[in-house]
Amino acid sequence: QITQLVWAGELEGWLTSPPTWHLVAEGALAGEWEAFLRDGLGEPVEGIAPLPAPALAARTARRAVAADASQPALLPADFSARYHQQFVDRLWLRGLIATGVLYAIAVVIYFCATGVLGYQTRRVERQVSGISGSYTNTLLLKARYDVLKDRQDLKYAALDCWKIVSENLPAGISLQRFSFGDGHKLALNGTVTPDQITTVTDFYDALRKTKVSDQPMFLTAGGDPLSYRQNGGQVTWNFSLELRRAEEEKR
Repeated sequence: QITQLVWAGELEGWLTSPPTWHLVAEGALAGEWEAFLRDGLGEPVEGIAPLPAPALAARTARRAVAADASQPALLPADFSARYHQQFVDRLWLRGLIATGVLYAIAVVIYFCATGVLGYQTRRVERQVSGISGSYTNTLLLKARYDVLKDRQDLKYAALDCWKIVSENLPAGISLQRFSFGDGHKLALNGTVTPDQITTVTDFYDALRKTKVSDQPMFLTAGGDPLSYRQNGGQVTWNFSLELRRAEEEKR
């Protein structure tokens, strides 16, 4: 083992000169070991008498106090520095590996969370799509209902206008045209003799003041006012009225 230790020192470079062998022993024990070492090593061995126990203890204490605890006695300073640097490098390498592992775990967690959130988002989008489809169908049905209701209301409004005109039309007045246009405008024209102009005016005022269910049917400021045009022995008259319902829809 001693020879192997020498070879190791020579290979690693910290043993640069031939070693000198010293045997610390006394008496018969020194003779036995000296012969054994010379035969085994093939080199001279110097025998040294051992120090007394008190002196050995004192020297050991002084050496322990004076020696640098960080520097082994048999290891050169440059090898100690190299081993220290290798130790530090291993620490850094392990730290980088640990950081890489933690980063990989964080990336896996991130992608898993992204996948879960993406799935939830797509599910919500499908729900919104279904709800929007139902909402759109509801709006279409409501629009169709409003159109049908408007048609129904306009049909009855036209009938109501015809009824009111027939009830209030004075005798002797000729009604040439009755029209109900744009769903809210009643237009009338006809002819009378010059002495019936006052009767037409009363007819116009009566229609404007007509009420249905205690509510005025026509707007007081809507439509075209009553106008006359005399042609020989006849007077042509015309006017138009606007349903109150049309004003309510505009609001």
